[in-house]
Amino acid sequence: MKPLIIAGRRLKSRLFVGTGKYPSPHVLAESLDASGCELVTVALRRVNFSEPDPTLSVIDFKKYLVVPNTSGAKNADEAVRLARLSRSASGLTWIKLEVTPDPVYLLPDPVDTLKAAEILVKEGFIVLPYMHADPTLAKRLEGVGCAAVMPLGSPIGSARGIKTEEFLRIIIEQAQVPVIVDAGLGLPSHAAQAIEMGADAVLVNTAIAVAKDPVKMSHAFKLAVDSAVAALEAGPIDQQECASASSPLTGFLE
Repeated sequence: MKPLIIAGRRLKSRLFVGTGKYPSPHVLAESLDASGCELVTVALRRVNFSEPDPTLSVIDFKKYLVVPNTSGAKNADEAVRLARLSRSASGLTWIKLEVTPDPVYLLPDPVDTLKAAEILVKEGFIVLPYMHADPTLAKRLEGVGCAAVMPLGSPIGSARGIKTEEFLRIIIEQAQVPVIVDAGLGLPSHAAQAIEMGADAVLVNTAIAVAKDPVKMSHAFKLAVDSAVAALEAGPIDQQECASASSPLTGFLE
């Protein structure tokens, strides 16, 4: 596979990890280490407050690329305001843009996501937008200067896996920026499927954090992503309609 480079930053791991819902900061720290990830996302409330969430204290900012997200923003104005507050308080310029007005399914608002992305890019943010698996929207977000696009596999936290495969394939085919499959991945096999489809990376949070053993699950996701990358680099064979014998069918009776 081609190297994963986002906004000039080269990343070895194609597994990105969210930091919400873990049973304790200690488990989070161990899970991040087991994942081998280099990029982690954090809720903005942990970055902006004068007394940050204890979870933030276990994240090594020298080891990980920390990307705040605008989780909870219901429109473009709220997302932009949150991003500005985050940068003012922390100096972090990377932002995972989330605009989710629907409290039940947490589906992203395509119009306000594009609006917020355009504003934030112009203000110098490195924007990674969470979005529907919409090829047209992906190109529009790329066009306004987003550093990557993050289409959903299925609704956030649903663990349903990839339900948007056909549209993801189009996005991957057309994109000139990295494609990170985000949301709905419940099993390591889902993450491997995304990488095998050609996605550049995956983001996983709930499936790891809420597992009975988050550390072990984190490592399982690492193995799945690494295996999928290795398989692609090895050159998988093409699918065929008919059978193709792996042993000779002639000569062995002579």
